[in-house]
Amino acid sequence: MTTMPVSQCIIRLHEAQHNLEDYQGGVPRWCSGCGDNAILTAVQRLCRDEDLAPERTVFVSGIGCSSRLPHYMKTYGFHGIHGRAFPIAEGVKMARPDLHVFVNTGDGDCCSIGAAHWIHAIRYNMNMTVILHDNQVYGLTKKQASPTSPVGLKSNTTPRGNVLEALNPLTVTLGVQNVSFVAQCVDWIPELLYDVISKAFRHRGFSFIRIIQRCPEWLPKMFEPWLQDPSRTLLLTHGNGLQPSSEISRIYKNQREHDPLNIHQAREIASAQDPIPVGILYHNPEVPCYEDMKHVGEVRTPEAIRVGLEAEMDKFTIWPDQARQQAA
Repeated sequence: MTTMPVSQCIIRLHEAQHNLEDYQGGVPRWCSGCGDNAILTAVQRLCRDEDLAPERTVFVSGIGCSSRLPHYMKTYGFHGIHGRAFPIAEGVKMARPDLHVFVNTGDGDCCSIGAAHWIHAIRYNMNMTVILHDNQVYGLTKKQASPTSPVGLKSNTTPRGNVLEALNPLTVTLGVQNVSFVAQCVDWIPELLYDVISKAFRHRGFSFIRIIQRCPEWLPKMFEPWLQDPSRTLLLTHGNGLQPSSEISRIYKNQREHDPLNIHQAREIASAQDPIPVGILYHNPEVPCYEDMKHVGEVRTPEAIRVGLEAEMDKFTIWPDQARQQAA
């Protein structure tokens, strides 16, 4: 049995701990005041506080303003195509269940072109943290109505005003079989934003967080009434959910104790638009994860991957003896 000097142990311990800078990638190119900046900060804080190894952490996204987030994380990242973040993340998780997988998607990317993938990802309940950046407009393509845009919104695609009722990502998610974690927060309360993302990360399963965020470029005054009047925010509190600090409670006094295990009450709360509910709506840790049911716990080694690829290639290989026989 070998022992290690105390000084070497301290050095290794120091190297194993990560600072905030270890997760900060390129300089964000989002507009000043965009809610994506607050979300990025909360995610980087989470990685630091949970001491996630950058080489074992993956951020997957689709297309949109929100989907640039992997570029600003000093971890592995996959900037996919429009609406396809979920199948990419599921593939990563199936191949490497040991990795921490995050999905960043927007209200258009998730709820429009990616809606079918979103629904089935909920059913699979794979262990990943999903953050829906919902600013209720297509920002990257210069102000087009999205599935979550409110009635009456005038945009480049709805110049006379949007006529459809907005899709509610919370009620949709809560209506799908095998749902296990649903939460909502807003970008302008950073303390609660961080707390919700932390709760979601620690849940084993498909953790879905809808973050209502501001778009200062195209909808600069959309959420001003909620920022100016704290009573229009409903804090959901519970021993198994959020427990806001005294400072937050002094500002946001409109609170309701809600047991996250009560899915019927969660659906009722999720239907509310004003006040905006903030907190954990539903949390059921007993729902099994798809990767556990498929027994993918064994990490695939490079050798196993090589053998598998060669076995597939051999099916189409023409060996020298075969070539000579065909020529004859």
